[in-house]
Amino acid sequence: MARTDDTTESRGYRPEGVDDVFTEGRGAGASDTPPAAPKSGPALPALGVRGTLRWTWRQLTSMRVALMLLMLLAAAAVPGSVLPQRRLDAGAVQRYLDDHATLGPWLDRLGFFEVYSSVWFSAIYILLFVSLVGCILPRTGAHLKQLRARPPRTPRRFDRFPARAEATTDAGVDEVVGAAVGHLRGRLRWLPRFRVVAEAPSGTPEAPVRTVAAERGYLRETGNLVFHLALVGLLVSVATGQLLHYRGQAILTEGRGFANAVVDYDSFENGKLFRPSTLVPFTMRLDSFDAKFTAEAQPRDFTAHVTVTEPGEDPVKEQIKVNHPLTEGGAKVYLQGNGFAPSVTVRDADGQVAFSGPVPFVPQDNVYTSRGVIKVPDVSPGLDQLGFVGFLLPTAEISDAGALSLYPQPYNPRLVLDVYSGDLGLDDGVPQNVYRLDTDKMTAATDKDGKRVSLILQPGQTVKLPDGKGTMTFDSLPRYVGLDLRYDPSLVWVLTFALTALGGLILSLFVPRRRVWLRVTGGAGPDGRTVITVAGLARHDDAGLQNEVDSLVAALPGASDPPGAPEEPAPPAEQERGESDR
Repeated sequence: MARTDDTTESRGYRPEGVDDVFTEGRGAGASDTPPAAPKSGPALPALGVRGTLRWTWRQLTSMRVALMLLMLLAAAAVPGSVLPQRRLDAGAVQRYLDDHATLGPWLDRLGFFEVYSSVWFSAIYILLFVSLVGCILPRTGAHLKQLRARPPRTPRRFDRFPARAEATTDAGVDEVVGAAVGHLRGRLRWLPRFRVVAEAPSGTPEAPVRTVAAERGYLRETGNLVFHLALVGLLVSVATGQLLHYRGQAILTEGRGFANAVVDYDSFENGKLFRPSTLVPFTMRLDSFDAKFTAEAQPRDFTAHVTVTEPGEDPVKEQIKVNHPLTEGGAKVYLQGNGFAPSVTVRDADGQVAFSGPVPFVPQDNVYTSRGVIKVPDVSPGLDQLGFVGFLLPTAEISDAGALSLYPQPYNPRLVLDVYSGDLGLDDGVPQNVYRLDTDKMTAATDKDGKRVSLILQPGQTVKLPDGKGTMTFDSLPRYVGLDLRYDPSLVWVLTFALTALGGLILSLFVPRRRVWLRVTGGAGPDGRTVITVAGLARHDDAGLQNEVDSLVAALPGASDPPGAPEEPAPPAEQERGESDR
């Protein structure tokens, strides 16, 4: 503490501006001696490299910075869900770049099309991880010390605590103390309610005094630490999953299958540590697909019947339903979508088969009006390539006003196609969307009046193409399914740590932190009765604290309220002064 007589003038300097205040308005005779120049203040020590690093570490490992990084991570993840990502849909990224010639390249340079593998997202992720670890380790050490420490000693005065009670009894001091210790500890020896310490006797032989100190609520801080440790576990699990995961999509037509190999998937994306050799080489064939709808064309049930064959094993019949995936090769196989894949045969003008097989059409509405493209590049030399774009109508109704589908089941299927001829652009080396037809270098077929020609086919029908370019046959109408295969070894750990974090959060929110003290004085009451005084203190507002004190008094043998006992507890404002009396 600073000495009261150690003034600024005795130290030989005066704060800046004091001389002006003292000399302002001085009368004649005042000294004209100019004041001495003020000396400079004490020089602060330089922080240095080590001090700077220590200050930076303390800021990084503070809870405030950890919460800021957590919010920043959530904000940084938003562009990944708003903008197309190159690893999921490279075509969508290219279309975005074409549509936004100015903004797109800048976003690409900054990594907004590869958010989750960008440098800035990884930096936030790593900083959050370091911050959480730096917060948890010191708090864990301090918490372990608290668990081994004894409860605080009994204060001298109880009258300022927010919860208190008094009683008298004919029982002896030791009997009361034993009953209090048993009540506070509870019935479970391995999980006591309170940590209890019965302090050594004091007082005189005529008026012995014994005190008991008890504390509970350490699970509150334990839950807090468990919550933060679970967050670290979640970060590690998600990072591990992103490194090892893979996901592939495949379209299967009835009667056809695929092998679990990278080259057999229509699209495939994986983590940086994934190795194709880790794929289990099973095969899967779609035997049939059942779709059920209500009378109002609402979907009711979808079931894909498949045959799975693992290496060295017999084929096994399985089913895949919506929200009921099939587990195969350590991965989940989900039923992602379904539709129709009309099987057609196209012959060119020379009568050669230029194309034959099923083509998936994408449903556009709830009655499965499906749009699709058929590309026929393998025509005879010298002939134009052919392209067909149009719709499949499962239950068609065709009139002068147009054609539409009335129901999603194939009760009256029709294939309505426009015909184009020319260059499909497949030899340019630029990837194309199989569901789009580039007509820049193609010409639409027209009749003599210049109107566009449309082909309308039903299953089993063969029609001639315009201008003698060949024929098309609608062979059959099989169904197809879209399968989504996902492998992520971290899912179980993510669930485990999420539940652990929830449990820790519940403990940290609902476990009360309480301290209870008991003082027993023998022969101090009326007729030589034993006097009991109890006080309680909570770290935060605790509506159940007074009930805790009252239940302790009620558990003591023969306890009764003394004359003039207080009826109301002290106001919460007295709580802070309670601990100063220890």
